[in-house]
Amino acid sequence: MEYQPVKADYDGPWKEALNLYFEQFLSFFFPAIHSQIDWSQPYQSLDKELLELGRDSEVGTQFPDKLFEVKLITGNVLWILIHVEIQSQSVIDFPKRIYRYNYRAFDQYDKPVVSVAILGDDTPTWRPTEYAFTLDGYKLKLEFPTVKLLDYQTQWEQLESEQNPFALMVMAHLKTQATNRQMAERKQWKWTLIRSLLDRGYRREEVENLFRFIDRMMSLPKQLEQQLRTQLIEYREERQMPFISPMEELIQEEAILKNQRENILDLLQVRFGEVPQSVVETVNRLEDMTLLKQLFRQAISVGSVAEFEQLLNPSTDS
Repeated sequence: MEYQPVKADYDGPWKEALNLYFEQFLSFFFPAIHSQIDWSQPYQSLDKELLELGRDSEVGTQFPDKLFEVKLITGNVLWILIHVEIQSQSVIDFPKRIYRYNYRAFDQYDKPVVSVAILGDDTPTWRPTEYAFTLDGYKLKLEFPTVKLLDYQTQWEQLESEQNPFALMVMAHLKTQATNRQMAERKQWKWTLIRSLLDRGYRREEVENLFRFIDRMMSLPKQLEQQLRTQLIEYREERQMPFISPMEELIQEEAILKNQRENILDLLQVRFGEVPQSVVETVNRLEDMTLLKQLFRQAISVGSVAEFEQLLNPSTDS
């Protein structure tokens, strides 16, 4: 049976994982940098500073994904800018973007800044590592370490045995990417990774977090999602694993959100016919049930899809 492809959500899970597991991120992808940091000292996420770096920027909304402040074992303070790039269309200006945010951070805050990048695109040959400009004896150059997620395709057994949360993140990312148009195959891989998650001996909180990352990234059509939920319940009963219940709650919560999104889109389609893809994608990204209920009520009385989109955009901006 053919299933309509569902757009994957890479951005949200990666950013949330960076927030929750920053130390594990560096340990897994950039161990040399990790070894230079004094992890007995607290680090902090600099969200406000990151926003300021992008203000009035020519690069628009293409912000780095995270900015952290750490203390080195030498006692010095270091800022780490993390870029996660999923699409390779940015081949030309990606190195420039890294350089621009690096010098903005140094210029504005006078802090030493290290920029690192995760390349999650599907183009094997795209491997930017520097931004450089030279002219008649003048030379400007910024080199930055990168990790290409495609390289882990040949390290699958190592990923399966690795306890670091980002091993599962990489596995989910690669299989989501590989099943871009094969939803049934994606569902099989999603189930495989969920079972792997349950067998790794993680604490309850980690199980909940990683399940949420996998579930959001490996988006499925409604029918396949329902099949997966049934499999999960049966697996729990067979294995007598009561600790799966928090994941079932997450599934049920997500199912309620998805149902509310579908109700909005179905109502718009019944009233006005075809719904623009931009509206569909925006509604499907919403995670706030209160907001979704409000939009559903507005969809009942709104005069047109264009009018609904005007209501929707301010809501998503907030």
